[in-house]
Amino acid sequence: MAYDHDLAADVRAQLAGEADITEKAMFGGLAFMAGGRMAVVVSGQGGLMLRVRPDETEALLALEHTRPMEMRGRDMNGWIRVDPAGCADDDALHQWVDRGLRAAAAAR
Repeated sequence: MAYDHDLAADVRAQLAGEADITEKAMFGGLAFMAGGRMAVVVSGQGGLMLRVRPDETEALLALEHTRPMEMRGRDMNGWIRVDPAGCADDDALHQWVDRGLRAAAAAR
């Protein structure tokens, strides 16, 4: 499944004023990097893959429309998936993108 180009355009628009943002195709989706660190990915599986602070992972997974990000059968602490319904409106998407940016900045 290809990533949602409309969702990618919405993420791109929200990041328009941010410094040092780059885009890179990866994981079957489109990753948005902040300062060379992945912040948010528009996933080829739908929705977002999002960098979060590791100490916030568990609490964020208790929210509706979120689930663990899994790689090679293992849950990845510091990353979550947000289903399409969880980022369907501008306010929700803005909150997720902002969270990803803050987590990427903290990882520097």
